[in-house]
Amino acid sequence: MDSLTHIVLGACIGEIILDKNAGRKAMLWGALANSVPDIDFIAGMWMPVSTELLAHRGITHSFLFAIISSFFLALVAARWHKAEPISLRKWFWFFLIEIACHLLLDAMNNYGIGWFEPFSSTRISFNVIYVADPLFSILPAIAFGFLIFLKTDHSHRLKWARAGVFTAMLYMGFALYNKYAINRDVRQYAVSNLGGNKPYFTTPTLLNNLLWFVVIEDSSGYQVGYRSIFDKPGDFLLHHIEKKEDLLKPVADHMEVMELKQFSQGYYTVEQWKDTLVFNDLRFGQINGWQNPKSRFAFHYYLSHPEDNDLIVQRGRMAGVNMESAKVMWKRMMGLEVEGGLGR
Repeated sequence: MDSLTHIVLGACIGEIILDKNAGRKAMLWGALANSVPDIDFIAGMWMPVSTELLAHRGITHSFLFAIISSFFLALVAARWHKAEPISLRKWFWFFLIEIACHLLLDAMNNYGIGWFEPFSSTRISFNVIYVADPLFSILPAIAFGFLIFLKTDHSHRLKWARAGVFTAMLYMGFALYNKYAINRDVRQYAVSNLGGNKPYFTTPTLLNNLLWFVVIEDSSGYQVGYRSIFDKPGDFLLHHIEKKEDLLKPVADHMEVMELKQFSQGYYTVEQWKDTLVFNDLRFGQINGWQNPKSRFAFHYYLSHPEDNDLIVQRGRMAGVNMESAKVMWKRMMGLEVEGGLGR
């Protein structure tokens, strides 16, 4: 999830677990602990982009790191707060819960996370919630605001903290149901129209959980498109894109290509843009694909010009978003028909 969500949710959890024993320091420790796994961005500043993509959410997002870092943080906190009646054991479980919450939330996105590093390089990604979803974060953020201004002995502090965490859990339940419903419809479509069960993935689109990006493998590439949770069961409008694996033959043994394939979890296409060979990771969706179904993919890596790949995960997310595309997106989120036949 985004850093703001980790901070406000971590503060709410800190308030619940440590309560009045640590005062406002519970919020500070909670916000810090829930953000600790993201220290890997420091190492990424000195890595090649393709290597940094795998390093991010790698070892610092593993169960092993969670246990070790919780132990050392507990030692620091217990020594720092000798005056508070909080045992070393409680500090340890506090930090472990906070960091585990971070690992669970990040696994719900599409980026992938290395839970089992360094013993396995398998990346976990459930594709349940967009990396920044305002409806998921809004109540924890409001609760965080109240916790800052309410006195430490105010009777409503714990209520606000619990409300922030509970509403986030409730929204996650809503997102999990949406994921189940979308996946069910995709499987039924594949059986009815593509000749049986096919590998596929679904992931929420920009800043919401109502409109989902759908990718289904076929014989030479993928069927891609968008589906609202309000669309009727038979309302699928997908189009075919070629994988074009052959374009990678001249560079197939290059380290950056192998790292990109691993990072994409196998869902990628290759294109030739004039003199530039481009690697697309399909998991991050298209740039305004709900408006233009044949638009470029948000994650596109320039194999021919690797020096131009700064901020590769970020550069396509908001590109081209304007009032018109927002209106089209809203209609598609609601399952309404839009000009060009992109709706139902």
